[in-house]
Amino acid sequence: MHKRTGMNKQILTLAVCIMAIPVFATAQQSVYKWTDEDGVPHFGDRQPTGKQAESISIRTGRPSGSDASGPMSPQQRVQQMNEQQAENAQSRQVSAVEEARQKQRAANCETARNNLSLIRSGSRIKMEENGEERYLTPEEIAEKRAQFEEIAENNCDADSEQ
Repeated sequence: MHKRTGMNKQILTLAVCIMAIPVFATAQQSVYKWTDEDGVPHFGDRQPTGKQAESISIRTGRPSGSDASGPMSPQQRVQQMNEQQAENAQSRQVSAVEEARQKQRAANCETARNNLSLIRSGSRIKMEENGEERYLTPEEIAEKRAQFEEIAENNCDADSEQ
């Protein structure tokens, strides 16, 4: 009888292991990542032909916070990765545009401040018009001062005022 109980435990253990094998075998699926000629990374559930691809393991269990519709398929995961990649690229583009805008504002600020400094020094100011040089009138200088003050106000940070 004692021998039979031990054998039942072994059979039960073996049965549990056999049932668990499919669970472990499907617990991860691969997604392939490769980069095209333009340096743009791509993801797919099949390895591309003629391209060097990196295999990325993805767990197919239900992610935390997922709804009751079940785990995402590899195609859904690839789509999600592509969407995330597109969002990241758009964010980088917005950052680059903002950086360029800030650089342009800094250049405008510096130019306006330099011109205001020149105007405030009381020097006579020449300008070229139709290929000829002439001095600005006091009224024109006042107009230029107002223009440069507005440019400085719109482009210079309040905390960096001189």
